[in-house]
Amino acid sequence: MKTPEDLRSHRWFGGDELRNFSHRARARQLGYEPEEHLGKPVIAVLNTWSDINPCHMHLRERAEQVKRGVWQAGGFPLEFPVATLSETYQKPTPMLYRNLLAMETEEILRSYPVDGAVLMGGCDKTTPALLMGAASAGLPAIFVPAGPMLRGHWRNEVLGSGTDMWKYWDERRAGTIGDEELSELERGLARSPGHCMTMGTASTMTSAAEVLGVTLPGAASIPAVDSAHHRMAAASGARIVDMVWEDLTITKVLDERAYADAITTVLALGGSTNAVIHLIAMAGRSGLSLSLADFDEIARRVPVLANIRPGGAWLMEDFYYAGGLPGLLSRLTDLLHTDRLTVSGRTLAETLTTARVHNDDVIRPRDKPLAAEGGVAVLHGNLAPSGAVIKHIAATPELLTHTGPAVVFDDYADLKKRINDPSLGITAGSVLVLRGSGPLGGPGMPEYGMLPIPDHLLAQGVRDMVRISDARMSGTSYGACVLHVAPESHVGGPLALVRDGDLITLDVPARALRLEVPDDELARRRAGWLEPAPRFERGYGALYAEHITQADEGCDFDFLARAGVNPEPDAR
Repeated sequence: MKTPEDLRSHRWFGGDELRNFSHRARARQLGYEPEEHLGKPVIAVLNTWSDINPCHMHLRERAEQVKRGVWQAGGFPLEFPVATLSETYQKPTPMLYRNLLAMETEEILRSYPVDGAVLMGGCDKTTPALLMGAASAGLPAIFVPAGPMLRGHWRNEVLGSGTDMWKYWDERRAGTIGDEELSELERGLARSPGHCMTMGTASTMTSAAEVLGVTLPGAASIPAVDSAHHRMAAASGARIVDMVWEDLTITKVLDERAYADAITTVLALGGSTNAVIHLIAMAGRSGLSLSLADFDEIARRVPVLANIRPGGAWLMEDFYYAGGLPGLLSRLTDLLHTDRLTVSGRTLAETLTTARVHNDDVIRPRDKPLAAEGGVAVLHGNLAPSGAVIKHIAATPELLTHTGPAVVFDDYADLKKRINDPSLGITAGSVLVLRGSGPLGGPGMPEYGMLPIPDHLLAQGVRDMVRISDARMSGTSYGACVLHVAPESHVGGPLALVRDGDLITLDVPARALRLEVPDDELARRRAGWLEPAPRFERGYGALYAEHITQADEGCDFDFLARAGVNPEPDAR
């Protein structure tokens, strides 16, 4: 156990030098008495709240509950506003700024007099960003998930955010609903604070955080507006104080076994394909190596047990009432490393002793899975030498083995301009290809991967097609969408060489993605390929372009992902 003199903050406040005197004087300027903070763990509360992030609109209030817990446990909380990364509004994509929030998190924790941190997030990129930064900083840290919003409603239907947005927008394009229905849907799709209540990227990544062991047990499944969420926030604030005294750093929790269990859980949830990129990046910050091969190997032995949209029928609120993530984990214990430590101070096994499942349709028994294999498959072939992914549990089964002619779009603007052009001759058997949308080409790998189906096919009743891109897609999306094709077209990956009419084969059972063009013809095309001009000439975008890695490497900055230690600042 630490003593007050062992606290990191003691270097700022506890000595008898000029700078220590200055730091104490400025604390008095802030209105704090010595007995409020001296000799106590100073806890940074990193809050991603903002007026333009609906997923986090309640985190200003939750921060007060976190602080209440810190005070009650004998700590001293300090709230820090950090980048909000609103998936709903930030363009071209908050993925462009995930690493910026990770840098901000790391440097705030490194440069200020704090002993531990409470990380508050939930909207897609905030969870991995906060955990990446905290892992690099290495202090005691606990994550407070924002929680899913309540179910959506429209007339007599239950709506899932994201998933039903795509669905009903296509129905409007097909002419089956009109403006009146669409206006009603606008008011019923997202009804409360909280992130998407489908198994999109937000629910996937907060669940991953829980199984990694960096939240209190059960935290990820609690609806944002439930009173249990208030209590969880306060309990997290209290727990981080004890973690500081115990010297339980995030580094001691995030080991190789934790990341293996996170992959297992994401696959059993039928989770978002974005988790592949984020977990690879997060593991890298923990000094560990994950690859696409790890996901594919685990996927072949993990069943999908969570019957949640878009791959299933229910929503996160139902998942919570059915037993939440602890309930699901209780049915996977033979596939998990349950003897490892979590931020609760207990092992994963100990946190699951009271876990129960209350609805066997929402959380399926092992002998009645939603799917026999994990919901994400990793593909390789001459079109994706470094790999690609598909959420096959959310695709039309008949399309998982398919060969068809390519219809190629060079970027998203080209796609929007020409997707309904009759001269393209797009049929239900065509393979839609979008390039120029990867980490560099997007830029930031936007969620363009659920390419729109042409209007004339929607009118004919077509609701799914094979679509291939170097983009990502929302975890709330669905369909036979091959994503994260690596290397991306912008750096000369084979996607840059595809031409209209080329046959492409998708074979998910064989984990294959092939461009049916002879090697000599591809070599001829490559010789004529010209590298695109840089998108950014200055600023953060230029830094991003110079250092971003490819999708299969986690899209982290190379200078952040590499091994090495930054020195602690001199507080004198």
